[in-house]
Amino acid sequence: MHNKDSLPVRTNPSTRPIARHHSASYIAHRVKESLTTRVSKLICAIFLSLLLCLGIVFFILWISLRPHRPRFHISGFSLPGLGKPDGFETAHISFKITAHNPNQNVGVYYDSMDGSVFYKEKRVGSTNLTHPFYQDPKNTSWIEGALRGPTMAVNKDRWMEMGRDRDQGKVVFRLEVVSVIRFKVYTWHSKSHRMHANCYIEVGWDGMLLSGTKDKRCPVYFT
Repeated sequence: MHNKDSLPVRTNPSTRPIARHHSASYIAHRVKESLTTRVSKLICAIFLSLLLCLGIVFFILWISLRPHRPRFHISGFSLPGLGKPDGFETAHISFKITAHNPNQNVGVYYDSMDGSVFYKEKRVGSTNLTHPFYQDPKNTSWIEGALRGPTMAVNKDRWMEMGRDRDQGKVVFRLEVVSVIRFKVYTWHSKSHRMHANCYIEVGWDGMLLSGTKDKRCPVYFT
């Protein structure tokens, strides 16, 4: 029996809890999708890590196998009789240089090597320096050269000009060494390169190399 004075109470639909029903197939699909995403990220991470490791390995190999230019130093130079007025008639030049291979794993083939001496950019003489040879990595070769007789081109006027420089304290020469070289990395051989080494030389009143340029490094470039 109902009370006639009571009013019916209506519940607001928005306050009712909403029941969420997911089927088993939907849940399985979400789980599968999540696993696929994780696997994809893992594969990408592994691939990028391998790529980074390979890049580092190749960079190290490139650094260790990249050929470096040989290094030249002037170790001796003499022009006897520089103080004699008629010294040009019997003038001769002798010099010594070192060629160093700075590479750790790269050898150098010297197919040819010629030397020329210049005074005020005028050629004094030139000569062949050595027969073809192979230079092992981290090895230094001593090379000697001499200019005399037909390999010299010094007249009286040029000799007197050298004498005036001598009286002022020093005579400056430039020794240019031109070589044709090839690099060797294990069984691989590079193409031929034409290499120039320029040694700037100062001799004193006695025609001997001054200490300031002894063992000085000679700039090297390719053409």
